[in-house]
Amino acid sequence: MKKITFLLAAVLLLASAKTNAQDAKRDCTIKYNLFKGDFQSKKYEDAYTNWIYLMDNCKDLSVNIYKFGSKLAEKVRKEPALAKRVYEQRLQYFPKKNPAKVHSDYATYLSKNKLASDDEVFAILEKGYSIDPTKMGVKNLFLYFQGVTDRNKDANPQKVFDTYDDVLESIGKKLDGYAAKLKELRKDTIANKKKIHLYSTNSRASGAVEGGLDAIISSIATCERLVPLYKRDIEANKTNAVWLKRAVSRMFNKGCQADPFYAVLVKAYAEASPSPEAYAFLANVLEDNNDAAGATAMREKSFNLETDPLKKAKIKMKFAQAAKDRGQLSRARSIAREAIGYNPNYGKAYLFIARLYQGSVNNCGKSEFEKRMVYVAALNKAQRAASVDPSISATARKYIRSYRGNVPSQKVIFTAGVNPGSKYTIKCWIGETVRVPSK
Repeated sequence: MKKITFLLAAVLLLASAKTNAQDAKRDCTIKYNLFKGDFQSKKYEDAYTNWIYLMDNCKDLSVNIYKFGSKLAEKVRKEPALAKRVYEQRLQYFPKKNPAKVHSDYATYLSKNKLASDDEVFAILEKGYSIDPTKMGVKNLFLYFQGVTDRNKDANPQKVFDTYDDVLESIGKKLDGYAAKLKELRKDTIANKKKIHLYSTNSRASGAVEGGLDAIISSIATCERLVPLYKRDIEANKTNAVWLKRAVSRMFNKGCQADPFYAVLVKAYAEASPSPEAYAFLANVLEDNNDAAGATAMREKSFNLETDPLKKAKIKMKFAQAAKDRGQLSRARSIAREAIGYNPNYGKAYLFIARLYQGSVNNCGKSEFEKRMVYVAALNKAQRAASVDPSISATARKYIRSYRGNVPSQKVIFTAGVNPGSKYTIKCWIGETVRVPSK
């Protein structure tokens, strides 16, 4: 009898527990639907009561508890401690729902509201970065790289360089995506006005961060530091295409091509990765070795292998930069124009031409008027760069301000006996016709 009584009690207890669980689940579902409806109707105060219940009792019901809840905590109630709880619970109960972006947003919030130390913020950024850097905000990519640099620039510069390349590639993917979408959207600017504005804004922000990364790395990545570092590590990486590509690219961008070791790296890169980009670098090495025919053939091979117009434009710009480094200014401009032919919105190509003109001010004019008119040509190209390519606009504006400050004044124009607003053809290799400033 006692045994039967015990079994009956156990059955009743299990039934009661099951009923309680079902009731709790039903309550969670009801309150979630009420919360979601009120939130979407912007009845935030009504949504808040049910939301707190969900945060306490239904933590793993839906990720929307945290997506919507972050706005309630951050922007409606403005309670930092509660917002911090939202991020922490989301990461705990929905760790696979876009975790890199969540870590990035969490770090931003903590930093903005001074809820964590710099080291704590960096640790969260590091977690997000390790998951997927392409899902992080570009500003946080910059902050993460700054943190890596501060911690490793003296003890482990290779880590700084590797991180720079990773971050730059992540931002580059974002920029390429924006460029491709803008190219398509601009076929109908009226219908796509809002989207164009959105992608232009994102592109501008990404481009500004890219410039910030370059500013940080420039003081660390000198030829004097790079050459011995790469000589030390090349044996272990002579078949590592990623390492070789990054080493070659960095030495090229830093102007280290004159060092004999640069050619060693390029040849190893071409062997490890027979790719359009590797052949582009190899073509420049062949030309430096006075093998003009070989260089031409290699350029054609590099260019023909690539099918993406945007990447073709980038290859052309490598050839343009190499021509500039050899003092072949007219040729460099011609190649840059070819790059623009493949990507009409390639702001870097326009800005490249502007810098070519800037560097020829003293060679393409005798009088003050003639020299200052070269700045007019440079200004036109810089303005064009800013107008067609949001990613380069911040950098372009710096040049625009500089060039605008050097165009001929009305006094200089009058002294030269030239009419404001008239056409003027710049001398020497530039040979470009521009308008004389009228004010």
